Amino acid sequence: MLLKEYRICMPLTVEEYRIGQLYMISKHSHEQSDRGEGVEVVQNEPYEDPEHGQGQFTEKRVYLNSKLPSWARAVVPKIFYVTEKAWNYYPYTITEYTCSFLPKFSIHIETKYEDNKGCNDNIFDTELKDQEREVCFVDIAYDEIPERYYKESEDLRYFKSDKTSRGILQEGWRDTQEPVMCSYKLVTVKFEVWGLQTRVEQYVHKVVRDVLLLGHRQAFAWVDEWIDMSLDDVRNYERKMHEKTNIKVWLEQQELSTTNPSSPDDIEIHDKAST
Repeated sequence: MLLKEYRICMPLTVEEYRIGQLYMISKHSHEQSDRGEGVEVVQNEPYEDPEHGQGQFTEKRVYLNSKLPSWARAVVPKIFYVTEKAWNYYPYTITEYTCSFLPKFSIHIETKYEDNKGCNDNIFDTELKDQEREVCFVDIAYDEIPERYYKESEDLRYFKSDKTSRGILQEGWRDTQEPVMCSYKLVTVKFEVWGLQTRVEQYVHKVVRDVLLLGHRQAFAWVDEWIDMSLDDVRNYERKMHEKTNIKVWLEQQELSTTNPSSPDDIEIHDKAST
């Protein structure tokens, strides 16, 4: 097990980011759904928890075979997905990732949001709070992003919001920007396979960091698109984008299975996905 705590500050309030997060996830999922890969939404419905109260539960299938390293692609089916389950009790969320093909693999992410610059060292009150972990600050403007994800329009070193007048983010912006909030993410990666555990867990944390960096960059870079939305507005947008993304992924999965002959394992997994 490898445990890390990520802290990602944003030039927003926690209440604003509630809308921005939902908008970003929906738009990003649709953009990333190419070549039969991407995010298929299986469930998205209200959920009530006795401890955390009213929330929203979502279940998704994340298709990502081409995004795996070469040594991993050699041992997984061509049609391969990870199941994501998320319980959103904003400003507190729980997200879990599992894979039926890799039963000893899991990612658990506990997230809390606060209006501060990442200075709360005791925000998580769980059984993991006393475990040794590395605290990683992620700078949405100045941390290096993988080249394949870079877009000039999303470079926050040069971006200024027309509607909020926030930006351009100068070095050290976290200490001078108002407002400022922080996403605290406690991420546990498990891959309990002797000989591969350390390598896989370190690789997954690198991927998680890249995804967190990209998502939070986009949430602010797209702020003028969502800042005027209400929660109902963004839920309607979310629903429409989920429908478009599901159709896009399904059609591309059909094309992929036609152009790439599958093994029996691939067919079984694809049948489950279609169902």
